Amino acid sequence: MQSISLPLEDENASRLFGNAFGLLGRDKIELMLRRNLIRVLGDVEPSQLQPASLDLRLGPRAYRVRASFLPGKSRSVEEQLKVLRPDEISLKGRGAVLERGCVYVIPLLETLALPISISATANPKSSSGRLDIFTRLITDRSEIFDVTEPGYCGQLYAEISPRSFSVRVREGSKLNQIRFRRLNSQQLQRTDFAVDDRDLRKRHQQMPLVDGELNLRGGLVLRVALSDATLESRIVGYRAQKHTDIIDVDAVAAYDAADFWEPVYARSDRRLILDPDEFYILASQEKLHIPPDLAAEMVPIDPAMGEFRVHYAGFFDPGFGFTESGLPGSRAVLEVRSHEVPFILEDGQVIGRLVFEKMAEAPDVLYGAAGTSNYQGQGLKLSKHFRMR
Repeated sequence: MQSISLPLEDENASRLFGNAFGLLGRDKIELMLRRNLIRVLGDVEPSQLQPASLDLRLGPRAYRVRASFLPGKSRSVEEQLKVLRPDEISLKGRGAVLERGCVYVIPLLETLALPISISATANPKSSSGRLDIFTRLITDRSEIFDVTEPGYCGQLYAEISPRSFSVRVREGSKLNQIRFRRLNSQQLQRTDFAVDDRDLRKRHQQMPLVDGELNLRGGLVLRVALSDATLESRIVGYRAQKHTDIIDVDAVAAYDAADFWEPVYARSDRRLILDPDEFYILASQEKLHIPPDLAAEMVPIDPAMGEFRVHYAGFFDPGFGFTESGLPGSRAVLEVRSHEVPFILEDGQVIGRLVFEKMAEAPDVLYGAAGTSNYQGQGLKLSKHFRMR
């Protein structure tokens, strides 16, 4: 375990980051790495750096636990693991298989020593979400997942639970990512950093955020596409098969999609009945464009509007959906799971909201310009692991 020093004094942070507040771009994340605000075992891989986030890597060992947990304010994750007495699994070399339906806690290769003016938020990578790998970040002495408090100094852990497929992972596999937010003194207690609808409407007039009508309701409202007229294909979604081979999370275009997914075809009534506990890949009606100085996050609709969960991996980097014409060019892919009862989705039904947040400054590289932008210009698309016939 690495030793963690005290956080950088905030006056030094001001000298490093200036007066820019908001989400930090790739160049500032690189600066954090050079100044040991983010510490890594081994070398940083260039592919880890995204326009507004850093991919996190699994460490050399995993712990299979009986159930998900949070350590709470008085305990570290290591202390909680000792109480649970989990099985330890080596991830070195060829790695190990994480079984569907089981829960694992894995120390990551990255640790943090943040100044008091910087907090962090994590989410699954897009490829993890599309494989239905439930992935959350845990920190020491925390009562919530995926949020790292300002000034946090300590180890990072991933809680991983494959839901549809058993998966092979190894030391260095990347399943979640973290983004960093610079706060001013008035923002330290805030939890909502969303750009308001009035500002979004002005932005849309300057450069379209969406290809059709701008529908705002505490963010950009997204609707599900279940019509072949919208997607220009009879296939409007995919449903995960129940009994499949293991998927290596580091393999690209290695698996025939037909061995893992059942296509969902458009119906004349433009409906889809979600079966309980089944996992679906669907797409939004809207094509999106995220401006260079904004990032966005998918948030679920109000549970009162439907008994299903949407979008495990909901972060959109600056530049997502950019086209040379300036018209929005990428659909949001929706990872959908129904809950206790069957639920009818109809074409055009509201399924989520896209909440925008300001960058501290536009990143030096936008999504689509980096070598690991797998989903630029996407329509309905499975994860990078699959090839289509």
